[in-house]
Amino acid sequence: MQTTIDPAEVAKFEAMAAEWWDPNGKFKPLHMLNPCRLDYITSQIAAEFDRDLGTDAPFKGLRLLDIGCGGGLLSEPMARLGADVVGADAAPRNIPVAQVHAEQSGLDIDYRHTTAEDMAAKGERFDVVLNMEVVEHVSDPLAYLSACHDLLKPGGLMLCSTINRNAKSFGMAIVGAEYVMRWLPKGTHQWSKFITPDELFGLLAKAGLDPVDRKGFVFNPITWQWRLSDRDLSVNYVTASRRAV
Repeated sequence: MQTTIDPAEVAKFEAMAAEWWDPNGKFKPLHMLNPCRLDYITSQIAAEFDRDLGTDAPFKGLRLLDIGCGGGLLSEPMARLGADVVGADAAPRNIPVAQVHAEQSGLDIDYRHTTAEDMAAKGERFDVVLNMEVVEHVSDPLAYLSACHDLLKPGGLMLCSTINRNAKSFGMAIVGAEYVMRWLPKGTHQWSKFITPDELFGLLAKAGLDPVDRKGFVFNPITWQWRLSDRDLSVNYVTASRRAV
């Protein structure tokens, strides 16, 4: 397979594969963040493709790729909303976990052990690409995002989230999440691979995409909940970009 994957990064997530659907396990931070992620994802897709989220299967007819799908935490709700979902992951042990859970949930999702580059080279094309918390784990972010561009149909939409690189993100995403709260195994993230919002917008543009939006994911330690923010992109954040028609 053509790839920008970092084998060491893949090994980290393979080691945790069996815990994807445990809300109190090693992926607890993603379970906590997921409602906020889904609010952003669904609203952006609905606005871009003029879909009414109040209807049954509002994403019917849209082909969607969840790249770095893990156990399927985003693939499954997208399938429930009617999208034709392909979930792809570079860690082979994640795929059977996702397949079994989808089958148990009565969902038809096409899960594959593959890479963005390999799928693009084979001519796969999608209306929507979900690229959530992946870009900080690859060996070459620009090459990876260029492959994601190629996976989009003209006029397609990509949603990409990652972690900012500053002192606050080091304190919260690494010291706080890995050492204090122990939500994630030590070494899950490398601060040097984090990407600032301006850097990501620049990379998206170089990859041929048109960045159109960015929001912060902000954690409230009092309410123990996440919210979207127009201003605070200091730690976790998400972007929307389009491929030109």
